[in-house]
Amino acid sequence: MALERARLERALETGESADGNVEFKTRLDPEVHLSDGRFESLAAQLRHRVLSGDGEALYVIGVTDAGGLAGIEPDAFSESMDVLSLIAQEADAHIASVETRGIGGGLVGIATIVEGRTWPVDDEHLVIGTAGHVDHGKSTLVGTLVTGEADDGQGATRAYLDRKPHEIERGLSADISYGVYGFEGDDPVRLDNPDRKTDRASVVKRSDRVVSFVDTVGHDPWLRTTIRGIVGGKLDYGLLVVAADDGVTATTREHLGILLATDLPTIVAVTKADLVSEPRIEEVLEEVERTLRGVGRTPLPLARHGIETAIDELSDSVVPIVVTSAVEGTGLDELDALFHQLPKRAGEDGEFRMYIDRVYTVTGVGPVASGTIRSGAIEAGDRLSLGPTADGRFIEVEARSIEMHYHRVDQAEAGQIVGIALKGVASEELKRGMVLMPVDTESTPVRSFEAEVMVLNHPTKITNGYEPVVHLETVSEAARFKPTDSHLLPGDSGRTRITFKFRPYLIEEGQRFVFREGKSKGVGTVIAVE
Repeated sequence: MALERARLERALETGESADGNVEFKTRLDPEVHLSDGRFESLAAQLRHRVLSGDGEALYVIGVTDAGGLAGIEPDAFSESMDVLSLIAQEADAHIASVETRGIGGGLVGIATIVEGRTWPVDDEHLVIGTAGHVDHGKSTLVGTLVTGEADDGQGATRAYLDRKPHEIERGLSADISYGVYGFEGDDPVRLDNPDRKTDRASVVKRSDRVVSFVDTVGHDPWLRTTIRGIVGGKLDYGLLVVAADDGVTATTREHLGILLATDLPTIVAVTKADLVSEPRIEEVLEEVERTLRGVGRTPLPLARHGIETAIDELSDSVVPIVVTSAVEGTGLDELDALFHQLPKRAGEDGEFRMYIDRVYTVTGVGPVASGTIRSGAIEAGDRLSLGPTADGRFIEVEARSIEMHYHRVDQAEAGQIVGIALKGVASEELKRGMVLMPVDTESTPVRSFEAEVMVLNHPTKITNGYEPVVHLETVSEAARFKPTDSHLLPGDSGRTRITFKFRPYLIEEGQRFVFREGKSKGVGTVIAVE
């Protein structure tokens, strides 16, 4: 976060005092400040500062002992944060936030230290992926669930998920957004201020169960982004929305097909019930039920069967349906009950593995790789292997720190959405589709693999040389198809060789994927890797 000049000036004016909570440091060097004796002394000093500040201390980094602005190089600042984090842990405290400001060619920053170690994350963390037609109310429904506030009928509760200015202006999401709420015992824990990062961290801290939403995109030009959220997110359940005033559309059917093709247990929420009559709601419910039966699924309306039956029966073949209104609050208690009681789907066994979804740089921290942990667990400080690069190499890196919903955690495990700050790699080397796994793990990147595919839609037939985009985990890459039986028609299932056009990836047998090119779409499973 950017450090406001006024806040910096207040900290400098307060200055260091024997009984104060402010500490000045030019920089913290691991060889100097983590050495025997010095480390314990600094931990005792930090503990004193925290107690003096009633549980909070401010460490101003990049200034002299007298409070003069020195500024240090970004790498030195990042290293200082690593050292400060270790000192804080020794003192039973943790870094809650870091704010930085450029001074000349360097950085000055304030690290807020809070009493208590970073708290463990919830091992029942539920990840829900939303899908559905544009303007059917996905983001509004998520916004209402995580805040507990009624919508104004114009999508007010959606606004905090739409981060880009053009999204807010047009009322359309063009990228994947994330929302979070939780439960403390039986009571929902919601966001007071969705724009305040500390609120999200507080939800994680207070909740016995955390519920994260991967809110995807309904507009057809961005279908690839929706596929990315569903295929790459390692979701527990899908939430498909159908607006009561519009009903089932071609996009609804397409998104339902993607959810079911990835074997994701799904709930259907009929939204905007406040805009239509009861007969219209019944008409849309019948339309949803026909659509589900048409793809071999059993609809289970909650109004008829109840919550407990839905929890017991929900599977990849049984789909609960709930009628909702973000304006009137209809159906929100039912969704709360589902998300509170639905079991966490079993994560994959084995060692740690995470496909990178997003890459960004945090000033003073460095490059961060974000994604959903596919299997295993990770702790801060773990040595990892990152790759493959364009030429098939893997790079050894260190997990400098781990965050979940803006809250730093000591460890994380399969199914959780995290950001991992990495040491030993430049930001420009990180790419979507790369994998993080334990160092020295045996792995062979490939450009080509065999797959069993089903063609959902195509105007003619798929032949040798067909080039769609393949979405597998977080990989989105153009690839060439070579069907074993010369061609595949719409509705056909068959075997094909698939070759990525530009770079290798880490691909494994059994992985599911979606392919798309224009109006042509299909799903597949990796059956052999060479």
